[in-house]
Amino acid sequence: MSSRVLLISANGYEVPYAVFPLGLAQLNAALRAAGHVTRWVDCLADRDPIERTLEEFKPDFVGVSLRNIDDVAFKKRETFYGTLFELCRRIRQQSPARIIVGGSGFSIFPEPLLERCGADFGIQGEGERSLLDLLAALETRTDYRQIAGLVFCDNGVIRSNPQQPDRLDRPLTPEDRPDRLVEFYLARSLMLNVQTQRGCSFECSYCTYPLIEGRRHRRRPPELVADELAQLAARGARYVFIVDSVFNSSPAHVFETCEAILRRGVKIQWGCFLRPHGLTAEQMDIMARAGLAHIEFGSDSLSDPVLAAYQKRVRFEDIRHSAELAARARVDQCHFLILGGPGETRETLEETLANSRQLPDSVFLPITGMRVYPGTALRQRAVAEGAITAETDLLEPCHYIAPGLSAEFIQHRLTEFLKTDPNWIIGEPPPSFHQLIQRLRQRGVAGPLWTYFAMLRRLAPAPVVV
Repeated sequence: MSSRVLLISANGYEVPYAVFPLGLAQLNAALRAAGHVTRWVDCLADRDPIERTLEEFKPDFVGVSLRNIDDVAFKKRETFYGTLFELCRRIRQQSPARIIVGGSGFSIFPEPLLERCGADFGIQGEGERSLLDLLAALETRTDYRQIAGLVFCDNGVIRSNPQQPDRLDRPLTPEDRPDRLVEFYLARSLMLNVQTQRGCSFECSYCTYPLIEGRRHRRRPPELVADELAQLAARGARYVFIVDSVFNSSPAHVFETCEAILRRGVKIQWGCFLRPHGLTAEQMDIMARAGLAHIEFGSDSLSDPVLAAYQKRVRFEDIRHSAELAARARVDQCHFLILGGPGETRETLEETLANSRQLPDSVFLPITGMRVYPGTALRQRAVAEGAITAETDLLEPCHYIAPGLSAEFIQHRLTEFLKTDPNWIIGEPPPSFHQLIQRLRQRGVAGPLWTYFAMLRRLAPAPVVV
């Protein structure tokens, strides 16, 4: 059977970039291949009231995707799930359609969010197969209670089914990225996004990637990835970000994906997250030849005791080696750092600051404190240490700071260090910087903001703390 499905991206946050809702493109491809009729609403790009679309399109089902729970910032602690609640309320008032919620943010808190938003169903984790199975069951009035990843109310109790890995060989075509949204995101940032694999086999103590996508790296066919990059280049994208948890999950994935891009002859710059471990000059070379222009390393700390406590399975020597490879290949790099997490002390903080000077051509993006999410080793540690209780509502942003440290001390030390090392970016850039970036975008300059901000900081260093 064929149904009318309205897909809604609830994300309205665009710091540091406006991010194209790639998850809806993947859902759209699966729905379209199964014969369903789809339409999109993007809360960031579309300004018309959702009620007008509901009235015109008359959907049988409405899927709402929640991308993020909060901004993970210790000071601001801005939450986004209120948008989900408001959308569900407005849909209920206007339409009899069944409401199905999902997305990466929803998948971290499936039961409490379904209960509070009042939707009919939720899907945690990968949504394509589960959504198709649910629509089929509802259309034919058959039992849906065993569908993988389904979150539903059963006699007043919210239940969640285990997730099941989905197939990753569905191609995305231009139909799966609506023209008006491509134009909107290109106008804002000159960049779009691509996924080359799902899942994460690593065990970082705070991370939710394994909860959302599973604990095994599963690769998309390299030729599909190359085809998508070619499509995006043809539609005017100057830059693409690969959204994988880490692109270098294995040497085979790096080489085979990059070889497919080179065979396809795609001329486009791209950036990605890399794990600073196991990299070789050969891997860096082929990535650079395939278009890699910017690396975002998930380094987290530059102190071995802290890296061990974070369960990174990485040492500072690995990070230093990775940074040197990137510098030799002339690929811009930044290192995300989480200061004040498990195992951090004043001594390890000083070690991280000192070691940062050993990393060539690097920009550092630190955050203070570690956001606590359910289902993580960090949550278990926080309970064991009495920082939170087993009943703490983690929907409200909760950050772990190691005993003996405070956010105020870390921020003060960073501000002092910044006076002698302009490669650290603390807080959000000022409005004047965003105005500069808009002028650069208008001239066709693509890429991540940290590249330009670091350049300006080197020319006129001054601390920015918000």
